[in-house]
Amino acid sequence: MTINKVGVLGSGIMGSGIAEVAATAGAQVIVRSRSEATADGMLVGLEKLLAKQVERGKKTQDEADAIRARVSATTALADLADCDLIIESVVEDLAVKKHLFAELDRVVKHGAIIATNTSTLPVIELAMETSRPDAVCGVHFFNPAPAMSLVEIVRPLTASDETIATVTAFATACGKEPVEVKDQAGFIVNALLFPYLNNAIRILEQGVATKEGIDTAMKGGCGFPMGPFALLDLVGLDTSLAILEALYAEFADPNYAPVPLLKRMVAAGTLGRKTGTGFYDYRR
Repeated sequence: MTINKVGVLGSGIMGSGIAEVAATAGAQVIVRSRSEATADGMLVGLEKLLAKQVERGKKTQDEADAIRARVSATTALADLADCDLIIESVVEDLAVKKHLFAELDRVVKHGAIIATNTSTLPVIELAMETSRPDAVCGVHFFNPAPAMSLVEIVRPLTASDETIATVTAFATACGKEPVEVKDQAGFIVNALLFPYLNNAIRILEQGVATKEGIDTAMKGGCGFPMGPFALLDLVGLDTSLAILEALYAEFADPNYAPVPLLKRMVAAGTLGRKTGTGFYDYRR
C-alpha cells in the first residue's frame, strides 16, 4: 500500500510538525483541528516556518510553495475519509484517544491505516476500539518532528505485517529512521528517558543543585545537547506527568512515580515553553 494522502488529528506542535514532514515527503496532508482559529493558526505558522527556511537558504521558494500547497486544514473529521493513513496526535489521554479511534473507524475508508503518535499509552486499547485492529499501530514521532530523525513504529498484538511494513516505508520516505518496538508503555526512548528526567526533578527538590547547575552538569558531563529541565519544558510538564503516570501504572517502578514538585507545577499551569513558564521563564 502506498501512502499518498495523510490525515493528522491535532494542530499543536506535534501535529503541525508531522504535517510538515509528510508534506515535505510529497504526501497530500489534511490536518483536523478542533476550531477554525487553531486550524488557521496552524497554517499561518507553517507559512512563517517555510518563509524562514527560504530566508536561511534551506529551501527554495518553489519548494516552500509546493509544501504549503499540499497542506490543508479542517474542523470536520469526515474530511479525513479518503486518507490512506491517519496519524492521531492529540492530548495524552487514553479516554480521549479511544473515543477518537472509534469515530475514525466509522469515517475513514476501508483499507486505511489508523495510527497514534502516543509516546506511552497502550496502542492495543486503541486498536480494539475499531473494526480494523489489524490496521492500527503506533507511529511515534519525536519533538520537533521535522528535526528529529527517529520514529518508533509500535506493533500491537493485532497489527498485520502489511500495516507495519507500510508505516515503516512511510517513515523512511519521510527521511526518518524507523525502529520497530513492542507495544509496551514508554516503548524504547521514554522508558529510558523519563526515569532520568524524574530523578533530575527529585534532586532539584532535595536541594542537591540548582536547575541551571543540573542542566550544565548533564550537558558538560554526559555530552547531552540539552539539560533535563530545558528538555522537560520543551516536552511540556503536563505531557511529562502523563507519561510518568502511564509508566508507573504499567510497571509500578518507583523511578516512574512522579515527583511531587512536577505535580504541583502542572496544577499551577506552569507547563513549560507552551505556557511561557515552566522550570525556566520564556516570556522575555
